[in-house]
Amino acid sequence: MTGRPPLTGRAHRWLVPVLTAALLAGGGVVAETASARAAVTAADDGAAEQPSPVRSAAAQAARDRVLKMAMSNLPSEIRTSAWLALRSSHGDEAITQWLAPGGGFDLAMQRLKETRSRNRAFCERVARTHTATFAPEVHAAAERAVKGSDADRAAFVKSGYAEAQKRDRAVREADAEHRRDVAAKDREFVRNVAERDPGENVRVAAQWALRPSATDADVAEFFGYGWASGASLDLEGYRLRSAEAETVRHYTLSRLVEKAVAAEAALKDAADAAQARIEAEAAWKAVADHSDAARHRWLADQEAARAQAESWRDIAKAAADSADSLWKHIAEPAGANQDSWAREQADAAGTAAFWKDMYDRAQDGESRVKG
Repeated sequence: MTGRPPLTGRAHRWLVPVLTAALLAGGGVVAETASARAAVTAADDGAAEQPSPVRSAAAQAARDRVLKMAMSNLPSEIRTSAWLALRSSHGDEAITQWLAPGGGFDLAMQRLKETRSRNRAFCERVARTHTATFAPEVHAAAERAVKGSDADRAAFVKSGYAEAQKRDRAVREADAEHRRDVAAKDREFVRNVAERDPGENVRVAAQWALRPSATDADVAEFFGYGWASGASLDLEGYRLRSAEAETVRHYTLSRLVEKAVAAEAALKDAADAAQARIEAEAAWKAVADHSDAARHRWLADQEAARAQAESWRDIAKAAADSADSLWKHIAEPAGANQDSWAREQADAAGTAAFWKDMYDRAQDGESRVKG
C-alpha cells in the first residue's frame, strides 16, 4: 500500500512529509490503477443502440459513483470535478468521459500533486487534528495559514508548523499541570498500537513517539494529536484508493458491457453463427469475471473497514473508561473515526452487492447466448 516515512529527525519531520504526501497515500495503488486504465481497450463505437437493462444498470451505477464522490469527504479537486461532470448537458457520455483515462478524475488527481494543493491539505488537516486545547499555538497558526495565501501555507509547511510545535511544548513543559510522567501502562499501550494497529499511518505515529530519543512529551503528543493525525491519513488514503480503483472498474465495466451487448446483437445476422456465439459468450464472461473480481476486492475492503471500526470502538471505550487526562484528547477523534469507518464498511458491503448483481446479470447473458 503506502510507503512508510523514515522515522528520523525531530517530531515535525514525521508529520510534515507524511501529511503532505499522504493526500496521495497508496501511491503504489495509484500507479497500479493508472496502468490498468492504460490497458483498458475501448469497445467498438458502433455498438448496438438497442436498450439493454445491463447497460442501463452500469450507466446508472457509474453516475451514482460519481455522485458519491461529489458528495464525499474526498479532496475538493475531485469533488468539484465530479459535480461538473454530473451537471454536464452531455449526460451519461460526460460521466463516461470523466471516468475515462485522462478524463476529469485523472486530471483532478494530477492537481492533487501540485504543491499548492498539498500545502492547503496539510494546513487543513493540522487545523482539524491539533486541538486548541492541547496545541493552541499550532491550531491557531494552521487556521491562519488556511485562511491566508499560498505563500502563507507554504511558510507554515516549511517551518511554521515546527515553530508552533516548539512554542506549545515549551508552554506545556513550563506548566506543572501539563508536565507529567507518562505511566508505563500508557507507554505499553502505544507500543501495542505501533505493532498491531490496522492503520499504517497510526503505527508510524506510534513508532515515532517511541523512537530511542523520544521523551514522555513525545508520548503525550501522540495522545494529543499524533494519533488523530495518523488516523486522518489512514482514512483519507483508504478513500482515495477506493475512489481511484472504482473509477477504473466502472469505466472498464461500461466498455465490457458495450462489447457484450453488441456481440449478442450481432448473433441475429451473423454469417458464422457458431463463431459469433463463441464471441458473445466470451464477451459476457469478461463482464462476469470483471464484476466478480471487483466484488471480491470490495469484500476485502469491507473487512478492512470493519477492523478499523472495531479498533476505534475499543479505543473510544478505553478513553471513556480512563480517568487519566492523557486519554481525554483521543476520546472525541476515536468516536468520530469509529463512525467514519462504520460508514465505509456499510458502503463497501453495498458496493460489493452491486458487483454481485452485475456478475449475475453477466452470467445470465452468457447463458442466454449459449442458446
